[in-house]
Amino acid sequence: MGREAMKTGMLLEAEPLRAAAFAPFGYVIETAGHRSRSINQGTCERFDALAPVDIVPDGGRPMISIFRAMPRPLPHMVRILERHPLSTQAFYPLDGHPFLIVVAYDSGHAVPGQIRAFRAAGNQGVSYHRNTWHHALLAIGAVSQFLVVDRDGPGANCDQHELDTTVLVTTTA
Repeated sequence: MGREAMKTGMLLEAEPLRAAAFAPFGYVIETAGHRSRSINQGTCERFDALAPVDIVPDGGRPMISIFRAMPRPLPHMVRILERHPLSTQAFYPLDGHPFLIVVAYDSGHAVPGQIRAFRAAGNQGVSYHRNTWHHALLAIGAVSQFLVVDRDGPGANCDQHELDTTVLVTTTA
């Protein structure tokens, strides 16, 4: 749906999160479909390199945080999208609760293009590519904690854009 259709407003039904559909925006962090290796005398499976971390420009350094997100009522009105020009940003649920992801294609300008919504299962996370337009964390159903890997350091690393249309996101699952 192009910008013209967006100006009249729309309702987005979140689709299940799948790696192929999410690829233009980043990586799905999950163990399904990935090989593991046995470590710790066979008592642990290790899944490596599920998503790259890109934080180095302008003196950036990796930062691991835990975010506690309050659930949002559905349908949720999307008003602002943000992007991080200096880094990737990864979110992985710690409580096993599903959550919503709202992203937009790069329009080639300082405004987001077509918006899409995904529903992550409680055992899936995401890592946004650098400069991917996305909504702030959207917990649904319960207070949810997330392990977050992103950038700490100098420089402006958060652009925001207020939408000029009404976009409501919901899910049936």
